[in-house]
Amino acid sequence: MQEERHLSRTPTPNGRPCRSPSGYVAGRVMPARPPPSPGVTSHSVQWSSSKAENQATFITRGNEQWRETEAARKRRRKVKNSLVCVSICLGLFFIVLAVVFGTNPGSERDENCPDHQLGFTNWDPGHNELKRVVIGKGDRFRLVSSATLHSIIIQQGGVLVFADSADGSKNISLKCSYILVRDGGELHIGAEKCRYKSRATITLRGRSNEGEWSPSFGRKFLGVDSGGTLELHGALKTSWTLLAKTLPPSGLEFGSYIERPVTRGLNVRVVDQDTGQVLLADRFDTHDFANESKRLQKLLQSQDVGRIIAIAVRDSAAKNLLQLTKDTIQELLGSGLVQDLSYRQAWALVGVIGAGNMSCDESVRDYENHDTGGKAKARKEFVTVDGVRFAVSASSQWKKGIPQAEFQVNVSEGFVLELLDEVQGWEMGDRLVVASTDYSMHQAEEFIVLRCPECTSRQIMVTGKAQFLHVGEIMDGIDMRAEVGMLTRNIVIEGEMEDSCYGDNWCQFFKHDTFGGHLKILKNFTSVHLSNVELVHMGQQVMGSYPVHFHLCGDVDKLGGYSSPTYVDSIAIHHCFSRCVTIHATNGLLVRDTVGYDTLGHCFFLEDGIEERNVLFHNLGLVTKPGTLLPTDRNDAMCSSILNNVYGNYIPVPATDCKAVSTFWVANPNNHLINNAAAGSQDTGIWYLFHKGPTGESHGLLIETKAELTPLGTFYNNRVHSNFKAGLFIDKGVKVSNASADDPREYLCLDNSARFRPHQDADPQKPRIAALIDRLIAFKNNDHGAWVRGGDIVFQNSGFSDNGIGLSFASDGSFPKDEGSSQVISESLFVGESGNYGSQGGQNKYWGVGGVEGKNRTLPRDKTFPIRGFQIYDGPIHVTKTTFQNYVATPVRFTSAIGFFLKNPWQLTPKNSFSLLKFDTKVALRVFFGKPGPWFEGYDFDGDKNEIFHDVDGSVTGYKDTYVSRMDNFLVQHPGCKNVTSWFGSVCSGKYAQVYIQTRRPQNLTMTIVRDEYPKYPMRLRGINQRADFQQYQPVVMLEKGYTIHWNGRAPEETFLYLINFNKGDWIRVGLCYPKGSDFQIMADIYQRQNSTAHSVEDFQKVASLEELQNKPGQRKYYFDNGAGLLFLMLQARHDREGHSYCSTQGCERVKVAAVMTTQGVSNCMPAAADPTYSVTPKATVAMPPPSSGKCEGCGASRLAFTSDPYQTYLRVQIQSLGKTGTQQGQETSFISVNGTRFSFGDKFYMVTVDACSGMVTQNVSFAKADAVMANYLENGISARSIVLLGSKDTIGGDVDAISKKTGPTGHCQTCTTS
Repeated sequence: MQEERHLSRTPTPNGRPCRSPSGYVAGRVMPARPPPSPGVTSHSVQWSSSKAENQATFITRGNEQWRETEAARKRRRKVKNSLVCVSICLGLFFIVLAVVFGTNPGSERDENCPDHQLGFTNWDPGHNELKRVVIGKGDRFRLVSSATLHSIIIQQGGVLVFADSADGSKNISLKCSYILVRDGGELHIGAEKCRYKSRATITLRGRSNEGEWSPSFGRKFLGVDSGGTLELHGALKTSWTLLAKTLPPSGLEFGSYIERPVTRGLNVRVVDQDTGQVLLADRFDTHDFANESKRLQKLLQSQDVGRIIAIAVRDSAAKNLLQLTKDTIQELLGSGLVQDLSYRQAWALVGVIGAGNMSCDESVRDYENHDTGGKAKARKEFVTVDGVRFAVSASSQWKKGIPQAEFQVNVSEGFVLELLDEVQGWEMGDRLVVASTDYSMHQAEEFIVLRCPECTSRQIMVTGKAQFLHVGEIMDGIDMRAEVGMLTRNIVIEGEMEDSCYGDNWCQFFKHDTFGGHLKILKNFTSVHLSNVELVHMGQQVMGSYPVHFHLCGDVDKLGGYSSPTYVDSIAIHHCFSRCVTIHATNGLLVRDTVGYDTLGHCFFLEDGIEERNVLFHNLGLVTKPGTLLPTDRNDAMCSSILNNVYGNYIPVPATDCKAVSTFWVANPNNHLINNAAAGSQDTGIWYLFHKGPTGESHGLLIETKAELTPLGTFYNNRVHSNFKAGLFIDKGVKVSNASADDPREYLCLDNSARFRPHQDADPQKPRIAALIDRLIAFKNNDHGAWVRGGDIVFQNSGFSDNGIGLSFASDGSFPKDEGSSQVISESLFVGESGNYGSQGGQNKYWGVGGVEGKNRTLPRDKTFPIRGFQIYDGPIHVTKTTFQNYVATPVRFTSAIGFFLKNPWQLTPKNSFSLLKFDTKVALRVFFGKPGPWFEGYDFDGDKNEIFHDVDGSVTGYKDTYVSRMDNFLVQHPGCKNVTSWFGSVCSGKYAQVYIQTRRPQNLTMTIVRDEYPKYPMRLRGINQRADFQQYQPVVMLEKGYTIHWNGRAPEETFLYLINFNKGDWIRVGLCYPKGSDFQIMADIYQRQNSTAHSVEDFQKVASLEELQNKPGQRKYYFDNGAGLLFLMLQARHDREGHSYCSTQGCERVKVAAVMTTQGVSNCMPAAADPTYSVTPKATVAMPPPSSGKCEGCGASRLAFTSDPYQTYLRVQIQSLGKTGTQQGQETSFISVNGTRFSFGDKFYMVTVDACSGMVTQNVSFAKADAVMANYLENGISARSIVLLGSKDTIGGDVDAISKKTGPTGHCQTCTTS
């Protein structure tokens, strides 16, 4: 048996200082921000009131203001006359009346509670669906009972509060078509310092085709307009946490069991009492054969005491059931019925070996007229060693002449979930959801909380049984613990729904009604705070109608004049029909501890690209499904059939126009995502995209939006899993123009024009600011754990596991548009396939062999998809201090730690680099370049051919300062290179760069480039822009070598050659093929990309020989061999290059060749290039280094566990305890491993103790058997605050039970905290 655990040890201190204000220099990793504190400080918010005349003043009054307001109101009630005493008496009289009649009877007055305030009138409007209510000036109503109304408008200082009771029994339901709060009106249910205790439900009624329609709010809404106040504060509940222990399918480790045997006789099942696993299934035909009876007797006698036995008769079993066997059954299992078993009698028994008749449950049914008149049933409940209650049942019957038998092993009613955190307020009857931890989000499951007096504060009991595996562990170093979200709150806002879809509500896509209620807040509201509220059946497939919608509100924090910044806190939004929380042209909003589950369209939605400074803290989104509203919300069917807003006959392309629905949709990078979980979306978990300008209703509000250039806000400790497209996606934008003949696509469809290029102050002339992705956990995403385009971008402290592709970096763009940025990842972990095998079902499509152990498991794409850890697309990228593990191929699938983008037409740079990497022994392919076949197809795109990276320190190849390329790329090789055939790669020394070749007239030529030293091995490049008016090629070249270039048609009239990644003095010689008799005008200049200008223009002069040209490499000379048709140039860099820039500090050095040709023949000079005149013997310019020797010091990530609770440090513990079976299967050693340090042991007990605070191993001892010596050590030899790890090999001897008592409860580890 092998078990791996990650044990929580100690909190870690906060991190290092923030970034330097000096800006980011390309190639330098910016300092990491410190981790945010464990929680966001709660805003100080008191229940508030405001007068109509103050509606434009953004304040929230506290307790003192309340008392002042009340005093003012009392003073206004006094009669103004000269009889001062009478006035005082009347004032006192009215105050007494207010106290007597205006407070809740039976409760002690609390000034923090809105329903306890003076001056309110108890309100019981009754039930009248046609009654319209306006609560206006002077109206202060306390709703004391349920009501049904047409609508409520609260305005001009009117106030409505919901009555509460101390014992939480005053439950109130309010039904109406809409509620509008505006112009000084206020609606309160509870307050931050006086949580509502009872149950309050607001039900919004109406159909989409009936009733009033408001221009600002639509139908079926709770709306807050200018001057309105909405304060909703339910009872405190922990919003969500993580599982702390794996929940297996059915709740049992080995699953539930059900079988209906078809064989005659006594059918027997042997069940493990510790796990509920069925160990043996057998049948004994004791009707015909006495030997079968003897065999049964031997089986029962061989079982250990405590083993569970289930027996069921099918057909008949009595004829040859021997007396000795009956006696054995009676003696061992306590049966009282077996002695009298008769012909065709139905009998079922469940008992425990050696436990007597008190443990036995059995029954019989007599056979008569081919029937037994019902089942003989037996059922007993047991508890596993993990505390799971399960039932074993057996049944037997005859029914209409057919014998039947059945066995079941299932979790009993209710099972316990072990939780990471202590949960507050989770009560019997509450509904919760456990997230999927597999590739399909549809494996999320709902449960109902049961009463459980014996549960701790970190345990809850729930009904039903799990259908799927929900991981509750840190597996192979990656935190895969499932999120557990609480869906129930005692304040509920819900939409009243029809039984099915109707009218024009997109019923072709939805069978259910999608016209729910919605909550909308407009700008200039007075105060809005929502906490611990449940929203269900909210949202509409109508633009602007969402469960929670802040619409064009501007700044809603202190910058907007709100002394108590606006927040949405601990809201449960579930089974809703359009998004979760929409932040629309709104800045400074805090959304915290909010759960969004089973919703349509983008869930947490930042809409128009101008939203900034919003904080999304510790939110959970899961099961985010497609919707119809925006192209990016839609799936395939919706995308191709919703044609209202396209131009002409255009049919949208789902893969490029739509299919982007995301749990977190972030349209501006200057927002803060901290501690969030995106636990399942149809497409993407977190998507950062970049609007070219303000869109939607924000169009025109700002002159210019620079989302692409805006630095990233805080991204810290977020987790993404169970998403189909990607966990994290940073790329693309949306189309910001209406559909037209020039571009028929729909407005706001997905667009590929945006690139993330963060600069200080969003100014491209100022230093670049690296975007920091700190502590991302990405697992079980079908396609990508993360896809990131742009630069500069830095990942650190991140973990990737079980993704189709762990992480892909793509550059800002192709040269010459990209100014030369970089992406870096460090201190991270990539796991190919973990111990999370997954579960079939829940729309998981692929199941097959995989993983280290070669077992069946769920798969990300299909059985042949080439799994990769880190994928290179173009570059430059740098991967350092990173660990790779568990990348194992199968007979039908390549699997590699490092791979490349498939079918890649794009550029690659030799500046891609790796250093300080660690590969565990379970990585079969460190690198794989590809191979023609499935997924790779012809493997012949330009990018495919130029794949390359730099192994800086030899931690990949074993050869320091070498470059790794395709084995068939002879532009970059020399005779000393080392081929690695399994990688299809070659490891070479040398210096490398790129040449960017741009050609015009004609524009779609195929270019062939060949190195002088390898004329038989040319490289053919088709170019990148097949539809452009020019073509571009970007071969990687070895410096200080000669190359010739040829064409499949007449040579281009105009050719530019840019020196890419050339340092000062670097050179190559180039020969371009032209027709004989061609004339040339050749010039050099330095091109500035920022303003598309050139300077330092120089003309080339012709020389008479190649030798003369080569003797003057730094001069502007050319030589044309008219006989061979080859124009020779020396391309040498004159200026230094800085950082990751492609070009020099002065700009891009380039050469332009304009040719005048008199013939139209094909310009292919390959025969001449192969002539001895130009071909030379290959040799290395830089000698190959010797192989690295010794261990790679400092390689790999420093941490072994990557978790979502950064303030805990974990020990990685692995125990392998072998029995006879394991030894026979070839496993050799039993061991205990602590953070990678292995302690092996033989046929004995072995114990390792670890200090729970420091994580250091303190002792390791062995014992031959369980005896007094071992017992004494356990009792007296172990220091306090120790973690004890105990293993054994093969058969163990001695008094094991006595030793078990000394070890205490299993499954718990002592922890402590140090300062």
